[in-house]
Amino acid sequence: MTLDMWLTLGILAFAILFFVTEWLRVDIVALIVVVALMITGLLTPQQAIAGFSNPVVITIASLFVIGGGILQTGLAAAIGNRVLKVAGTHPTRLMVMIMVSVAMLSAFMSDTGTVAVLLPAVMALAANARVSPSRLLIPLSFGSLLGGVATLIGTPPNLVVSDLLRQHGYQPFRFFDYTPLGIALIAAGILFMLLVGKRLLPDRTPVQEVQRVETVSDLVNRYQLPNNLFRLRVRAASPLVGKTIAEAAFGRDFHVNIIELRRQPEARPLIRLGDGFLVWKASKVRGTKPSIETAFQPEDVILVQGEPANVAHLAASWDLGVQPAQAEDEQALINQEVGLAEVIIPQDSRLIGKTLVELHFGRAYRLSVLDIRRPGHAQKLSLKDTPLRFGDTLLVQGSWENILALKKQMRDFVVLGEPEGRLSEAKRSKAPLAALILIGMLIAMVGEFVPLATASMAGALLMILSGCVKIDEAYGFIDWKSIVLVAGMLPMSTALEQVGLISLISEKLTSSLGALGPLWMLAGLFLLTSLFTQVLSNTATAVLLAPLALATAQNLGVQPQAFLMAVGVGASMAFASPVASPVNTLVMAAGSYRFSDYLKIGLPLILLMTIVSVLFLPLLWPF
Repeated sequence: MTLDMWLTLGILAFAILFFVTEWLRVDIVALIVVVALMITGLLTPQQAIAGFSNPVVITIASLFVIGGGILQTGLAAAIGNRVLKVAGTHPTRLMVMIMVSVAMLSAFMSDTGTVAVLLPAVMALAANARVSPSRLLIPLSFGSLLGGVATLIGTPPNLVVSDLLRQHGYQPFRFFDYTPLGIALIAAGILFMLLVGKRLLPDRTPVQEVQRVETVSDLVNRYQLPNNLFRLRVRAASPLVGKTIAEAAFGRDFHVNIIELRRQPEARPLIRLGDGFLVWKASKVRGTKPSIETAFQPEDVILVQGEPANVAHLAASWDLGVQPAQAEDEQALINQEVGLAEVIIPQDSRLIGKTLVELHFGRAYRLSVLDIRRPGHAQKLSLKDTPLRFGDTLLVQGSWENILALKKQMRDFVVLGEPEGRLSEAKRSKAPLAALILIGMLIAMVGEFVPLATASMAGALLMILSGCVKIDEAYGFIDWKSIVLVAGMLPMSTALEQVGLISLISEKLTSSLGALGPLWMLAGLFLLTSLFTQVLSNTATAVLLAPLALATAQNLGVQPQAFLMAVGVGASMAFASPVASPVNTLVMAAGSYRFSDYLKIGLPLILLMTIVSVLFLPLLWPF
C-alpha cells in the first residue's frame, strides 16, 4: 500500500462516514472530496472538476426538468390515476395494479415524483376498498424502485454504469437494454409480494388517517374546516384599526388563521359637478388574500379559521364583532388563486425540532398552517408549541404559487398530489404537448439518432420553450444536491483507479470469490452493491462500485456488461431500510410503518432479486 493509496482510502472513508451519519449534507461532502483530492495532489484540478462536465451529469439534470414538465402538466397523475381506476377493490388486484402503474411511470421519471403523485390516489383507493394503507404503500414504494431499473433513464445508476462502458471503449447500454431484466425483476417482485410479502406486511389502521384524499376539495371536509370558519368585523373603535396583519399576530398569539380579508371598495370620483364630484362605488365587496403588511380598516370583514374558543378570545381582545360563516365562505378556501395542500416533513428536513413560531412559517413561506397531523396521535396538536417531527403532515393554505414554491424545497417538504393542477388550466392543456416531447425524446434515444445528453437537453429545452415548465421552475425541479453529488464523486472513482486501489481490490476479489467462477462473482457484486445502497445513495454506490465491477470482469477475462448491469440494478435494491431511498421515507408515516417492516420484507426480496439477476444476466450478456 502506497501513501497515495492510504490518502485516497482516508478521503473515501471520510465520505462514507458522513454519508451514513448525515452529519453534513451529501453535496457538501462531495465538494469536500473534490477539494481534498486537489489539495493532496491525488488529482489535478482539471481531473477533480471533470465530473461537472460529464455527460451523465448534464443528462440527469435535463431529465429532472423533463420529469418536472410531466408533473407540472398533470400528465403523470392522469396516466397513473387512469391505470389505478381499473384496480377495483379487491386487495390482491389493488396491489398488482399499484405496482404495475408505479413501475411504468418510474421507468421514465423520478421515483420520488411518481410516488408523491400517486400516494393520495392510493390512499383513496385503500379507503374505498376498506384496506389498511399499510397493505399497499410498501408495494407502491418497492414498485417504483423496481420500475426505475427497466430503462436506461429510469434511475441515475443506470446512466453511470453505461457511461463507464463508453469511457473504456465498450458499447454503452442502449435505452431498452435494461428492459428484459427490469421486466423479470418487476414480475418477480410482484409475485413475491403476492405470495410472501402480503403475509409480512403489517395490517395497521392509523389512529388518524392521513392523506386519504385525491382532491383538494375533500381536504376541507376531512379536516372539518367548515366547522371552524368565522367572520370577524372590525369595529370603528377597535384597537385593531391601523395595525398590520404582522402586528396583529393572529396566528402567533391566538392560533387563528386569516383566510380572506373583505373590504368595501373605495369611492372613485368620475365627474366634477361644481364644488362636488359625481362618484362611482362598486357594490360588490372585494375579497383578497392579504399580505403581512396589510393594515386593517374600519368595517373590514375578516374570514378566519380556528377553534371557536380561540376565535372568541381573539374577538374579545381586539373588540371585534363575531358572525358565523356562510355557505359561500367555504369557496374562499379553494379557488383558482388560493387553495389547500398536505405537506409531509421528510427525514432530513431542517424544520424538524422547531415550532411554527420559531420558524416564522407564515412570514417565511407566505402560507398559513391550518392543522398538524401526526401518525399515532389522536389528539389535536398545538400550532404554536408543537416541535415538528419526521412524518408530520401539515395542512397549508395560501396562494397556489406559494404552495408550489414548497415543491422546490425538496429537502424540507414533500407536497402531496398535484396542487398545480388547480393553478392553471393553461398548464393542464399542455399535457398532450408534454407527452409529445417525451415521446420524441424517447424515439431519439432508442433510435440513437443523437447522443443521450443531446436528446435529454433538447427535451428539457422544448419543455421550457413550450411553456410546460417555466425557466425558474426548471431550475427548481433539478435536484442540485444529487447533481453535485454525482459530479463530486466521479473524481473519487478516478482517484481510486489512478492510485491502483481498484486493481488491488479487484485482484483480491478475483483470487477469492472469483475462483468459484463468474456467477459467484456476479452474485457477490450484486449483494455488495445492494448492501452499500442501504446506507449510501444509489448514485454514490454506483459511482464507487462500477469501476470495481469493470476491473474484476477484466481480471476474470470476461465481458463486463453483466457485471456493470449488476451494479446498476443492485444500486436500486433499497428495500431493507426506510431511509435507504426517499420513496421508502415518503410512505413510512402514511403507512404507519416501522423500521422492522422494511427489514423483514426487504431482505428476502433483495435475495430474490439477486437470484433472478444472476440467472438472467448471463443469458442477456454472456460472459
